Amino acid sequence: MPRPHPALHLAVALDGAGWHPAAWREPDARPKDLLTAGYWADLVAEAERGLLDFVTIEDSPGLQSSLPFAPDDRVDQVRGRLDAVLIASRIAPLTRTIGLIPTAAVTHGEPFHLSKAIATLDYVSGGRAGVRVQVSRPFEAELFGRRTVASYGLDDFRHPDRSRPEILAQIAELFDEAADHVEVVRRLWDSWEDDAEIRDTATGRFVDRAKLHYIDFEGPRFSVKGPSITPRPPQGQPIVAALAHNTLPFRLVARAADIGFVTPRDRSHAAGIVDELRHEQAAAGRAEQTVHVFGDLVVFLDPEPGAAAARRSRLDNRAGAELTSDAQVFTGTPGQLADLLEDWRQAGLTGFRLRPGTLPHDLEQITRALVPELQRRGVFRTAYEADTLRGLLGLSRPASRYADTAAVPARRTETSRTPVA
Repeated sequence: MPRPHPALHLAVALDGAGWHPAAWREPDARPKDLLTAGYWADLVAEAERGLLDFVTIEDSPGLQSSLPFAPDDRVDQVRGRLDAVLIASRIAPLTRTIGLIPTAAVTHGEPFHLSKAIATLDYVSGGRAGVRVQVSRPFEAELFGRRTVASYGLDDFRHPDRSRPEILAQIAELFDEAADHVEVVRRLWDSWEDDAEIRDTATGRFVDRAKLHYIDFEGPRFSVKGPSITPRPPQGQPIVAALAHNTLPFRLVARAADIGFVTPRDRSHAAGIVDELRHEQAAAGRAEQTVHVFGDLVVFLDPEPGAAAARRSRLDNRAGAELTSDAQVFTGTPGQLADLLEDWRQAGLTGFRLRPGTLPHDLEQITRALVPELQRRGVFRTAYEADTLRGLLGLSRPASRYADTAAVPARRTETSRTPVA
């Protein structure tokens, strides 16, 4: 049974030197360390000191871009990154309780590979793994060369009534594919029963082959027989998350995820988003399941009134343009942010994922100023109350869906079979 969980969940999204494009030029930034394990270990250790539920780690197949759906030629912003899943696996042994949710683009990848990687992360972390699934940007198809994706833009999301029907159909197909990808991953996590490994030296039996199961997934995009080559993860089902801005990604969250990250403009907008997500969740047959809805905010925090605004203005001047984001940008004191979080929470949000404008400054303001303020108000934990990510989120450990089925022996040759997209 899950342990009691706090009224408010709090996470941070880590990306490079911070979410402002000029953050890497700040005096306390560490641009020379961005591709080192120590840099990421220090950030996650700080987040864990603040008792945060989890960190997410950004990633993408293509280079970072100032444009949402196309590459750019900027040379004055951070470009290049490490693999998020590998970062999480490297720093997992250096942490004890905080959850680790790397980003993985699923459009051009294989669910067999992702299931194995996240199951491994769950073992390495002792049950603190998750994954944020992401649909790839159109231009990233050229990096793989196996399919063609027609270009589309932000207006196709914001104003679908103005978009071409073939573009809308393609976008819908990409999100349906992402949902199928997650379904295959989840089935592979379940393909070993919890007690499939016997490890009996006396009899020489290491595995009970009757407790390894075919998943036999057949769909328009994947045909995967299974089972996995990795035993069932410690959490049974590691956490699946997705970022969602409108109806199609809302449906992905409703069908496939444990957490949806959303980008409300204000409390009223947050309430509308939560209502739509709950409606989609019911339509997907998951009304009785817990699906967390976290509000995303880019944050610039300083204890002195006006200091964060001045810092952000200086960063904007250095970048040559005012910061814009898919999420609301909050600039102010930790106390003012605590007020906003408490207000928006009334709209039905179960938590917040904060994107620090600069690192490490704004991360430290979250852990050393915002968290104590929330604790003072009695809305955030004062100690970790669970040692798995599912436990921190108040989610029980599910049984394998195949545990009660008739045993079907798995042939050795098929345990390593890679699915075909």
